[in-house]
Parts: sequence; structure tokens; C-alpha cells
Amino acid sequence: MPAHGPVRDGGVGVLVLAGSSGRIEDERCRILAREGVTALSIRWFGGPGQPPGICEVPLETFAPAIELLRAGGARRIGVLGVSKGAEAALHLSVLLPGIDAVVAVSPTSMTWANVGPGRDGRTRPQRSSWTWRGEPLPFVPLDDSWAPTPAQPAGAPVAVRDWYERSRQTSADRVDAATIAVEKSAADLVLVAGGDDAMWPSLPCAEELAARRRTAGLPVRLISSPGAGHRPRFPGESPAPVSASFLYGGSPAADAALGTDAWPHVLDALRGGRPRRA
Repeated sequence: MPAHGPVRDGGVGVLVLAGSSGRIEDERCRILAREGVTALSIRWFGGPGQPPGICEVPLETFAPAIELLRAGGARRIGVLGVSKGAEAALHLSVLLPGIDAVVAVSPTSMTWANVGPGRDGRTRPQRSSWTWRGEPLPFVPLDDSWAPTPAQPAGAPVAVRDWYERSRQTSADRVDAATIAVEKSAADLVLVAGGDDAMWPSLPCAEELAARRRTAGLPVRLISSPGAGHRPRFPGESPAPVSASFLYGGSPAADAALGTDAWPHVLDALRGGRPRRA
């Protein structure tokens, strides 16, 4: 559970969450620390006493890390998550009091089914990714009839965005219940998404989240780029590694450009500054 940067009086503490990679976001914590922000990243599945996959992960899992930041002197608390970590961050801003800012990178607008096995070691039947107070959150299941396009060579990395888009259509009757109610969040919200995301439709989802906030008369910042993919990179971060399993879309240049555009908005929101034009 590495943390970087001392919390100054009146300072900012940020919980940094990876997506389905499950990694500790050490580099992202370091670049935040260079900006005077205390950043903490934790392992939230796959560890001792945790579900082996993103399957019915208790959202309470993140509360001790937030309390650790607060106990260390942070007076403003943020959560920065990417992909499934963004899904968690958005839920936390609705359900957990005292979160002042959320940065959701490549977000979804709803709760999805599990990614990987639950505590029973099984991936099926499909279950929610999250629980709250012991109850699974409503979710959209993944369409088990989906398969990658036959044009993709066997063993080549695959794009799964179409899987999520098709699953949303297949289970349209479950979308409303699974939608994340960001209009109930008191946190400052920054959404960062690329239009070329090949993992899931993060930009359309970010636009949905932004619309819900605006309809409720609440502030939101959406920073996007049509050419960026699933893994925007902030200034000072290394390019994302190439995957042998998945296509993420975008390009190193486009992903870095989106991260550079988003960075001042990210810092403003975490620090509680006045919104910039996004």
C-alpha cells in the first residue's frame, strides 16, 4: 500500500485505483506527489482475504485507505480511478460521505457483471462487480453469446468494446437500475475519456454521466479526445505497455495528449480550485 508525499496542513489526499490489471499505481502516485498531493494506491482484489477477481467486491474495501489519508492530515479527499477503478470511484462518491473529488478515467456509466472469479473461485453465474452493506449492486450482465470477429487471428489481442455495447442492448431492461447515480454525488467530478477506446465505450458513458450531472444542476468537467484510447497518460507517466491479450485503442501520442489536456483539470478538482473551461 505505497503512499507518496507528506500531507500538509489543509492538504489533499487521493486514493488511486487501477482497473482490472489489479496493479498498484505507483507511478501515478509519484506524479501526484510531485504536485504536493499525498497519493495512496491499494490492492483491492486478488490479495489475501479478497475476492480473486472483480466479483462482488465490497465497496467498503476502500474506506480504510480513505480514513488513513484523513488520519494523516488530509482535509480534502479525492479518488482517482481508471476503468473498473473509475466504476468504483463513482460509486464511492455516491455512497461514502466525505469524498470531495472524483477523477474517473475511461469510465462506465453503469455497474457491470464480474470480471473474473468470486470468492467461490467461479466466474459463473454472473454476479455484480460490487456490493454495498452486504448487498450486490444491480448490474448489467455480459452477453455470453458474443465472440470476437472471425477476422481477428486466433491468439491475437482482441477489442471487447463491442461486447459491452452488445450486452447493453441485450439487457436493456437492466440498464436503468444499474446506472450510477452521479446526480446524488456531492464530489467535484472530472471525466476523462477517449473516443477510440477499444475496451468499452467510455466516451459515450462519460457523456451520459456529464448529462446526468448537468440535468441536476451540478458541476462536471469532461475532457475528451476522439483519437485517444482506454489508457490516457498524464504528464510524467510512461507510455502504457502493449498487451498480448487486449486492444486498447488510441496511440501513445493521442493518449498522452489527452492526459496532458486533462491534467490541469484533475489538479484543480483535487485541490478544490475553480473549474476551468473543459
